[in-house]
Amino acid sequence: MSSGFIKAKDGTDIFYKDWGPKNAQPIMFHHGWPLSSDDWDAQMLFFLGEGYRVVAHDRRGHGRSSQADNGNDMDHYAADASAVVEHLDLRNTVHIGHSTGGGEVARYVAKFGQPQARVAKAVLVSAVPPLMLKTAANPGGTPITVFDGFRKALADNRAQFFLDVASGPFYGFNRPHEKVSQGIITNWWRQGMMGGAVAHYEGIKAFSETDQTEDLKAISVPVLVMQGDDDQIVPYAAAAMLQAKLLKNATLKIYKGFPHGMPTTHADVINPDLLAFVRR
Repeated sequence: MSSGFIKAKDGTDIFYKDWGPKNAQPIMFHHGWPLSSDDWDAQMLFFLGEGYRVVAHDRRGHGRSSQADNGNDMDHYAADASAVVEHLDLRNTVHIGHSTGGGEVARYVAKFGQPQARVAKAVLVSAVPPLMLKTAANPGGTPITVFDGFRKALADNRAQFFLDVASGPFYGFNRPHEKVSQGIITNWWRQGMMGGAVAHYEGIKAFSETDQTEDLKAISVPVLVMQGDDDQIVPYAAAAMLQAKLLKNATLKIYKGFPHGMPTTHADVINPDLLAFVRR
């Protein structure tokens, strides 16, 4: 089947897509908050055209998966991804994660992918590890007041909040030099509103307060770290730059002027770079 559902250990239904030749090398995509596997359309179509098997799933509480009111944390996110991998028996897989999905990839590879010898490489795109939150040990992080503001905006008017994020900092559409795409904004809003408010609310804690330093240190497979230096959601100095230092086998690419959502706005640049890394 090209799509379907699997049940996580706690009974949560996880939606997945599985396109392309089943004997080809798999590439599995992990989406950001509060989106769905649809956010990877540009990459999945590209790699499908290159002959790869492409897989993506909707995180619990997101997209078409169950609107779970529990397990909205990085451990469950990684375990759910592993359940999809095991159900499809994916091996020699390249895992690509954007934003919160990058955190999911880091936890999955460290806890499941490597121990099960199922992962070949990984890519972290504008990803949240090692830790977004500003703490005494992480002075370059983002203050808790910012994330509290996210929670308040979501609880007060989730639909408007999602519209504001998509039309502003996520894609850099608040920059005077950026060409605004209403289609991209509407698609981001559509994906966000498909998911559940509880999962999205609790997901803010998951992506901002989960310390993944040890996950990064545990990863030995080759990892491509990609981020734009105009990322207004996840500051690159506290993310990509630290990831490259903590990983054993990292390749770092910083893109001048690119926004957080660069896989969508700059797919013409990002896709060939991903392909070169996968083929290397």
